[in-house]
Amino acid sequence: MAADLSQIVKAYDVRGVVPDQWDEELAELFGAAFVRVTDADAIVVGHDMRPSSPGLSGAFARGAAALGADVTLIGLCSTDQLYFASGHLGLPGAMFTASHNPAQYNGIKMCRAGAAPVGQDTGLSDIRELVERWSAEGAPEPAAVPGRVTEHDTLTEYAAHLLSLVDLSAIRPLKVVVDAGNGMGGHTVPTVFASLPLTLVPMYFELDGTFPNHEANPLDPANIVDLQARVRAEKADLGLAFDGDADRCFVVDERGEGISPSAITALVAARELAKHPGGTVIHNLITSWSVPEVVREEGGSPVRTRVGHSFIKEEMARTGAIFGGEHSAHYYFRDFWNADTGMLAALHVLAALGTQDGTLSQLVATYDRYQGSGEINSTVDDQSARTATVRKAFESRPGVTLDELDGLTVTAADWWFNLRPSNTEPLLRLNVEARDTDTMAAVRDEVLALLRSA
Repeated sequence: MAADLSQIVKAYDVRGVVPDQWDEELAELFGAAFVRVTDADAIVVGHDMRPSSPGLSGAFARGAAALGADVTLIGLCSTDQLYFASGHLGLPGAMFTASHNPAQYNGIKMCRAGAAPVGQDTGLSDIRELVERWSAEGAPEPAAVPGRVTEHDTLTEYAAHLLSLVDLSAIRPLKVVVDAGNGMGGHTVPTVFASLPLTLVPMYFELDGTFPNHEANPLDPANIVDLQARVRAEKADLGLAFDGDADRCFVVDERGEGISPSAITALVAARELAKHPGGTVIHNLITSWSVPEVVREEGGSPVRTRVGHSFIKEEMARTGAIFGGEHSAHYYFRDFWNADTGMLAALHVLAALGTQDGTLSQLVATYDRYQGSGEINSTVDDQSARTATVRKAFESRPGVTLDELDGLTVTAADWWFNLRPSNTEPLLRLNVEARDTDTMAAVRDEVLALLRSA
């Protein structure tokens, strides 16, 4: 019987519960399908610290090798380290991780050579069709000569490449608390930071895919409480929190206050524009107004996109953008094959802070200009109907504009909000920003009342 992959093949990756929804037998078929769709004669494979990751990634490698592709196993790595390996080695790649999902989950993030993403429209649907067919009819015929499987640790090369992209030679000594959330930051941070004048205070660096301390999702305020308290207790200059596969980084200032990823996007954009004057910077439509403002002030060209890494990467490739940022704390760099790397963004923050005498809160104040609600989810019975209700309430108001690039965005002189449907749950996601707290709260509460009324 063919496997039902509808629940695990998402828009950008494969993700589901192991072994209930997928297992090593399916992983082997995914490896073969990946090679067939990308027409690769060699690939690179890495994995995170989840208990199921070594077995799944090994099975994927067997499937790929059976069809004749040579496989380079880089072992334990962060997702951006896998992207580095794909770019540096010029090979398609597969990363086994479920990011911040609970321990029973695992997944595959796949890319073509040079870290170009594989999503539904760029090969993932074809991979799914092959896996479904082969699971019903039997595995494909193996190649006459199977591929070789070798191992190659890329951690030191990854660290050296990142450090070559940011000038940290003149930074002052800094005290940094890092919460790795028992994820892959505990593997990468010691090597990347080793040569820098930092006093590193590690938290939860033990690699443990059961996440015994807290969920490895720093965008949830509950998951940075420990970091905030430790930054204050240590009188540290800043704190950094990485998610499970360490491709996202969240920043906490010296007061223990979380810094908006939009402010980090604006800060890094300003630094990248200093290196590449007049460059293009991509931002998604729920980043703060401050992002395009700063980009223009620094002589760059902002380009607004939908939410989601595939849209950001497509726009970066199309426009030749130097940098891209999302409010989810994903940061994309042209110098990193247009891929996202929270570690490189963290190095930019260290460089910016370490080359001046002020505090981090003082430094980011110029980039954090508005009041935001954060993302608020509402469970609804009919996403389209509720969105239409909100649209009707605002569309005739003077001075208000609407667009539907991604959900519904409503903009006025002093505020804006975006309402987007979840692709996987009966949710509408609301983000509101305004020039002052009272206005933000008033708009937020009005929209939520419309969404949640009986």
